[in-house]
Amino acid sequence: MFTGIIECTGKIVSLRKKGASAEISVDFSITGEALKMGESIAVDGVCLTVKSFSSGGFLADISSETLSLTTLARKKAGENVNIERAMAYGGRIGGHFVTGHVDGTGIIKSKKTGAEGGVIVIQAPRNIAKDIIKKGSVAVDGISLTVTETGEDVFSVALIPHTIENTVLKQKHEGDEVNLETDMLGKYVRRAVESYLPGSSKEKISLEFLRDTGFID
Repeated sequence: MFTGIIECTGKIVSLRKKGASAEISVDFSITGEALKMGESIAVDGVCLTVKSFSSGGFLADISSETLSLTTLARKKAGENVNIERAMAYGGRIGGHFVTGHVDGTGIIKSKKTGAEGGVIVIQAPRNIAKDIIKKGSVAVDGISLTVTETGEDVFSVALIPHTIENTVLKQKHEGDEVNLETDMLGKYVRRAVESYLPGSSKEKISLEFLRDTGFID
């Protein structure tokens, strides 16, 4: 589990395809507690498992599903990536609950930044965009951001100067691809109620239904 508060950026040393999967080597300056074998680490918002490490980085495998759903398959040696280590129990959660299980990718349609921050507009597949709400949270390349506006297949997020300067968003341009993960809590809510939405064969939500199930008197 992650928070979407990026700790630092790293650099891809290599990305080697192994059949349908791949192996990635990432170089970054490790601060705090040393890495451990088997720990989870988010690379551009993608949860990976450390299989070997040194004082300057780590090596991890990437499954075929992860390659198909994220931008990692198209990364090149020398590219910068956002890095976040898994959150510690008892620590502060500065962003929101981020699993590192990316829903898919989006495309930056516009980017406007200045001394006081900025706004990025992202086009997303509709099956992802439907779970994004105004004033809600979304992880973009693993960064916890606040949604300012939404549409059927587009949304915008607000950026503060710290985020621009300390993440790979500083190097992103219009047309660039980004990893997207919508709010986990919103997904659970949608799953719980979608059976009662129009078009479902299940019983619809009504006052009678709410009384019968004990939600109201």
